[in-house]
Amino acid sequence: MAEDGPEPVEIEPLDVDPLDVDLSEGELEVLGRLPTASNGTFLSRLCRADGDLLAVYKPIAGERPLWDFPDRTLALREVAAYELSSRCGFDVVPCTALVEGPLGPGSLQAWVAGDDAGEDVVDLRPVDEAEQPGWFAVLEGIDAAGDDVVVVHADDARLRRLALFDVVANNADRKGGHVIGHRGRLFGVDHGLTFHAAPKLRTLLWGWADAELTDDEREVLRRVLADGAAAVAHLLAEDEVAALLRRVRTLLSRGRMPDVDPHRPAVPWPPF
Repeated sequence: MAEDGPEPVEIEPLDVDPLDVDLSEGELEVLGRLPTASNGTFLSRLCRADGDLLAVYKPIAGERPLWDFPDRTLALREVAAYELSSRCGFDVVPCTALVEGPLGPGSLQAWVAGDDAGEDVVDLRPVDEAEQPGWFAVLEGIDAAGDDVVVVHADDARLRRLALFDVVANNADRKGGHVIGHRGRLFGVDHGLTFHAAPKLRTLLWGWADAELTDDEREVLRRVLADGAAAVAHLLAEDEVAALLRRVRTLLSRGRMPDVDPHRPAVPWPPF
């Protein structure tokens, strides 16, 4: 008779605020790879004196080369996304830090356990169910069964804040699966493809295209002009920091969210 396999790992992580947690202390233990990620991405446990934290570890050694982003920079962009979000008041990216982990240096992000706070804020629906009050239809397509479907997202102020953050960070990969709800808040994760110096915005959150900026959004953008460069300068190239500030100045000058650029891809693929 074959011997039983190892017992499943029992995890009772600390109950923490994903926006306010110290990732700098403790021993990092890799629990397993997240198979849906295109780069090396590992669910991990940060063992601290006051208890364990779950986190997502992305070692630089596990990054696949890309034709349009410099090699070995995705982890730095993950951290820059958090620093910009935290310093300038977006508050949409979980705590993320550079660490020396079991597989070498990389980014470590506080794990966010999704709950019903984010249920269906981004969804895939049959065409005849796409037009509903409080929802934006973004993209039509065909699902795996050959049926016509539409990608939709909610007209939700929390989601709009994430959409504005993506514009500022020049996020090239805002998919539906990168939006997580937790205790009434929405978080964005997976920010390795951000802050390119050239326009790269690809997102599902186009419902507010060309919408007028609110007073609150203008205030956040002014904070980026004041503090954004200092938040990310140690993580990004000079031209990328300069492009970040140009994007914000353009937003404030226009007073509106950007519209879809018909000359380049506007939506990531696959969308979820």
